[in-house]
Amino acid sequence: MQNEFWHEKWRTKDLGFHQAATHPLLKKYWPQLAPARHSRVLVPLCGKSSDLLWLERCGHRVLGVELSPIAARAFFAENDLSAKQSEQMAYKRYCAGNIELLCGDFFALTRDLVGEVHAVFDRAALVALPEMMRLDYVKKIRALTGPGVQVLLVIADFDSNEISPPPFAVPEAEVRRLYQGWCEIKVLGEIEAQLRDKTVLEVAYQLLVR
Repeated sequence: MQNEFWHEKWRTKDLGFHQAATHPLLKKYWPQLAPARHSRVLVPLCGKSSDLLWLERCGHRVLGVELSPIAARAFFAENDLSAKQSEQMAYKRYCAGNIELLCGDFFALTRDLVGEVHAVFDRAALVALPEMMRLDYVKKIRALTGPGVQVLLVIADFDSNEISPPPFAVPEAEVRRLYQGWCEIKVLGEIEAQLRDKTVLEVAYQLLVR
């Protein structure tokens, strides 16, 4: 799945993966992670998600990373936010209040570019990637974080024969395969959700980087 796939999705407004409302598992379980009020929270592959706004309202400094400039501009325009723009290496950085958005290739990020990260919220990144790309994604998250960082991971589990990806189904065994070597893993809870008129299970995990 190449970058052009996602650029085309945003160009054609084929945004079935976008959720307008703040994710209910974020609202329910983020307080259990108990990150400090001014913690810096990384949200990979964020699109134009309203989750960024919710995290900012919790008092956090939020860093979203998004490939598509269409998505980045739409986030600020649709939320009536005036963003300062700057160029940093191969990325465009947008800043408005306590929300930053880096527009560019997530897989090329460096820790120097991202800066300090205290927590991560992933509800749209891991499930957006086919199996062959997930290990590289997890390695990048590991490189951008450090011991003590907490991750709230939300995945979807469903019958892949009934729903064509993306998003991809990520069963618990896959979560453990990817993270148990360097994180403590706790299943927090689950909810049923609708995806293309099918019922899927969304599961929230708390990961603690060792």
